[in-house]
Amino acid sequence: MSVDDLRPALARYGLPPDTPLTLLNRSENETWRAGDALIFRLHRKGYHTKAEIASELAWLTALQGEAGLRVVRPVADRDGAFVGQAGDRHLVGFAPIQGTELNPGDDLSHWFAPLGEITARLHGQARHWTPPPGFTRKRWDSETILGPTPHWGHWWQAEGLTPDGRALLSRAVDRLAADLAAYGTGSDVFGLIHADLRLANLMRDDHGLWAIDFDDCGFGWRVYDLAAAVSFYETDHRIPGLVAAWCEGYARAGSLGAADRAMIPAMILLRRLLLGAWLATRADSDTAAALGGPAYTAGSLDLADAYLTDGLIRFRV
Repeated sequence: MSVDDLRPALARYGLPPDTPLTLLNRSENETWRAGDALIFRLHRKGYHTKAEIASELAWLTALQGEAGLRVVRPVADRDGAFVGQAGDRHLVGFAPIQGTELNPGDDLSHWFAPLGEITARLHGQARHWTPPPGFTRKRWDSETILGPTPHWGHWWQAEGLTPDGRALLSRAVDRLAADLAAYGTGSDVFGLIHADLRLANLMRDDHGLWAIDFDDCGFGWRVYDLAAAVSFYETDHRIPGLVAAWCEGYARAGSLGAADRAMIPAMILLRRLLLGAWLATRADSDTAAALGGPAYTAGSLDLADAYLTDGLIRFRV
């Protein structure tokens, strides 16, 4: 969408028509800055329904002021509506956050324990929160990630995947599906989660971390939020230490049982396979341009091989 297409939305938020509009990122959606006053999220067509977006914003609203949490704040337009339109696409406004995005080059060992604690607080609030009537969000489970009609594409669409590679991933997917089925989706391990707490969705300042972009929040395994935190750099040598730090932080505000910890390797592989499919089906995104390609698929094959060989023991805590 062009600047001219988005500009009519400014008046609905009480902003002058000449407010500068700057495209910040094109990933699942487009993120635009409207001067210093507002951040717009322009939704990808055909992904979330209006009811799903409203449900995300209902959770975000409920999280405002929650002890130990700082999350992005949705902003209503002058008519009190949180979900609007720009052309044929849904549009949402958020209050800007002063901070900088985390990236893999940072000293992540400093941030992963606080991230674990934040994640535990999100999960704790979700466990006790009563969603409003009509609340609906996508489900992130074996069927919707690995099944015949996945949300983000098929794992075998990963770029550069050879027949031998597909055979390896197929064996890993069978093993993964069996392990996930044994773990189950009971309320003790499965519930409302952020589902995309990767570095790009975390902002840091002098007071700690902000959690942003709840666009993929939904119902999934709680320990999956750890897997999302290492998105796109799952083969980095620091991951075992970061996993341990995250678990330490999580224990400050929540609890992880032995079965939850044992599933961390499976969740990391599950997320990696999901991202391989996402990169292939979102080739128009900035993320795919920067991180996609056969090299990412090769890393997925290495992880899958290790999962079949030793259960990715290096990720166990």
